[in-house]
Amino acid sequence: MKNPSGNRLTKPPLPACLPGFEHVNRFWDNQRKTYVAKILPGEFYVTRGNESVATTLGSCVSACIRDRKIGIGGMNHFMLPLTAQESDKVRWGNEVSDATRYGNYAMEHLINEIIKHGGIRKNLEAKVFGGGKILRQANDIGTKNADFVIDYLATENIPIIASDLKDTVPRKVIYTPVTGQAFIKQLQSLHNDTIATREKDYRDTIEHKPVEGDIELF
Repeated sequence: MKNPSGNRLTKPPLPACLPGFEHVNRFWDNQRKTYVAKILPGEFYVTRGNESVATTLGSCVSACIRDRKIGIGGMNHFMLPLTAQESDKVRWGNEVSDATRYGNYAMEHLINEIIKHGGIRKNLEAKVFGGGKILRQANDIGTKNADFVIDYLATENIPIIASDLKDTVPRKVIYTPVTGQAFIKQLQSLHNDTIATREKDYRDTIEHKPVEGDIELF
């Protein structure tokens, strides 16, 4: 990285990490000239610094939420844990099944952390991505994930200002909360097996893990 005089510049210091997110892998993206926090299935990350958050989605979804006035925000990466017995009875809105409780848990964690660190609920806005049909199974879990996140945000009166959902392709997402910009790249089918394997392992894990207690929004 060079300044106009041609002298090489050193990369800026790593932005301070909010408490509780020290485990998230962050790296310098030389192409974008920014630090990036990479999240995996089941994780989320919130920042108020000048950095981005990235993930790769198949049938999972990510909600990118921020306070549009002060720029604090973050991204999650989750999937509804649909068992065979539950796949035909998933309910949205205020009717809560075990699956929707898990989705609520993932969304509320992200929103609560944003508010905890200075965000104001009325200033929140969202961009949502993912929910592709890439898993070889009869139940279209990607569509259920996408429908859930749309319904959840409508119920919570958080506007969705951009989205790229469903279809049959995986996606790479990079989101910068301080500006609200999101970069989406649809990936070629050759990546599907790796992503599908990772998401299957993730789904197997969450379907055998108890849902934690309800969380109240601030």
